[in-house]
Amino acid sequence: MRVIDSHTGGEPTRLILSGGPDLGSGPLADQAARLETEHSDFCASVLLEPRGHDAMVGALLLPPKSPDSVAAVIYFNPVGNLGMCGHATIGTLVTLYHLGRIYFGLHRLETPVGVVEAKLISPNRVVVENVASYRHAKAVCLEVPGLGQITGDVAWGGNWFFLTPDCPADLESTNIAQLSTAACAIRDALWTQGITGAKGARIDHVEFLGAPQSPQGHGRNFVLCPGGAYDRSPCGTGCSAKLACLAEDGLLDPGTSWIQESIIGSTYTLSYRRNDRGQVIPQIEGEAHVTADVTLLFGKDDPYRTGIRA
Repeated sequence: MRVIDSHTGGEPTRLILSGGPDLGSGPLADQAARLETEHSDFCASVLLEPRGHDAMVGALLLPPKSPDSVAAVIYFNPVGNLGMCGHATIGTLVTLYHLGRIYFGLHRLETPVGVVEAKLISPNRVVVENVASYRHAKAVCLEVPGLGQITGDVAWGGNWFFLTPDCPADLESTNIAQLSTAACAIRDALWTQGITGAKGARIDHVEFLGAPQSPQGHGRNFVLCPGGAYDRSPCGTGCSAKLACLAEDGLLDPGTSWIQESIIGSTYTLSYRRNDRGQVIPQIEGEAHVTADVTLLFGKDDPYRTGIRA
């Protein structure tokens, strides 16, 4: 299986070019569902140790349905599918440029939650225009064992997020373990207390919000991903959810830039526009770098062929 690895703001993407499973035909969302339900061993074997690690996100490259699109892509992590993934979209475009398949300019990518447009503005820099994002619920109060009452918003940015300024510790890299434990407790409490996204969708991302550390920054975050790993980047879909909340609260005008820092200090430049339906359309600008061009091997006698799942 040929893959190319990259990182966006420190967060890794593994783009699968060949050797993936046959997902049949039909809508991309149906193909993504088949990937999750019928090929979970594939996802784990590609991303988990000994070939990967918990923080890695996979991007399965497929032929597009429309001739106007450069590719279709299904994003997934070690525990399941992601509807959209901002950092992996940036990594995908930079990788396609590295391969000589695209050049600078605007490109369309088909994802299971809709078509996204992304502009390659340099060999390493991309601006992604994400799917329409919105706040589902404001100031939701949650009782979390060990943390007490936590208040936050539920928002959609391509995945479901619970965003809260009630941080259990300063947003410093030295506090990643404490922040991860707290975010897991919040995610569990959301589920047990029946707090969901639209149509009962499970909220599988938790985002702590705080003040920036750099003079040019406007905010800093810590994002817990579904598999339990933290996002090294500021998280594209998490930033989209945040933009939707800022827009709803009247704290950021359309077209105004916002620089978001991650827990390790990497940044995205954010802005949004409203479409003709008044929806928030986020724009995420970030930088990716290709790190490896690899052929993965899966020996039949390898006891960890499908990944280490301890």
